[in-house]
Amino acid sequence: MQHLGATRSSFKSDHLLHTPDTFVRSPLPGATGVDFIIHAAPQMGARFTQMTAEFAAGGSLGPAPAQRFIYVLDGELYLTADGKTHLLAPGSYAYLPQGLHHTVKAGGVSRAAIIEKPYEQIEGTVAPEVVIGHEPKVPPVALMGDEALRVRCLMPDGPPYDFAVNTMTYDPGAALSMVEVHVMEHGLLMLEGGGIYRLGDSWYPVEAGDFIWMSAYCPQWFGALGKKPAKYLIYKDWRRHPLGA
Repeated sequence: MQHLGATRSSFKSDHLLHTPDTFVRSPLPGATGVDFIIHAAPQMGARFTQMTAEFAAGGSLGPAPAQRFIYVLDGELYLTADGKTHLLAPGSYAYLPQGLHHTVKAGGVSRAAIIEKPYEQIEGTVAPEVVIGHEPKVPPVALMGDEALRVRCLMPDGPPYDFAVNTMTYDPGAALSMVEVHVMEHGLLMLEGGGIYRLGDSWYPVEAGDFIWMSAYCPQWFGALGKKPAKYLIYKDWRRHPLGA
C-alpha cells in the first residue's frame, strides 16, 4: 500500500529499481489474454526489452519483433516451434532465434519473464539454434571459487549468441567480491530472498519481485541478507564488439 507517495522505486540515468507497487500493466499487439509489465525498453535507454507477462488461462503471446527468451515463473506454457510442442513449467526456459515462427499459449493462469533483443549477426558465423531447458537441471558453478555464490548459465556461450541469461543464488550473507563496472548492461529480476544492491552511488534494499536495470558502466554490487538464499535472473549483452562491428 502506498503512503503519501512513498516507494522504493527509483529511476536514474544509469539504473532503475522497479518495485511491484509501481507496476503498470499494458497490452501488446498480437497477444491475447496477456498483460505485460514492461520493465526495460529503448524509451529509457536500454538496448533490449524485458517484461513480465501475466497470462490468463488460454492467453497467448504475439509474434516476436526480435529474438526472444522466456523463463516461466508460475503456471504452465505450451511452446510450439520447429514443429514440436514443449511444456514449460516453472523454472523452464526457451530461447527463440529472431525470425523463427513460434506460438506460446498458457495452460492456466501463468507468469513468465520475457527478454527480447534485436539480433547482432557476425558475418561467417552459423545461426543460433532454439534452446529449451529447465534451470534446476543446469549444473551450478561457484562464482570465482565462492561456493556460497552459484551461477547457472541458461544460454549457450558461443559466437552465434549475442546475449547471456543466468541465475545467481547467494547463501545468506554471501556477496559479490567486488564492485563491478563494465560495458555490458543488465536486466535483473529478483526471484527469491533479498538483500542490498548498490547501483551507481545509491544503495537499495531489494526483495523478490523487484526488477533492476543497469546501464553500461553503472557501478554495481549485491549482498544477500536474511535467513534464506537470495536468487535472481540476470541478462547481459555478450560477445559483440562495442562498435557493433
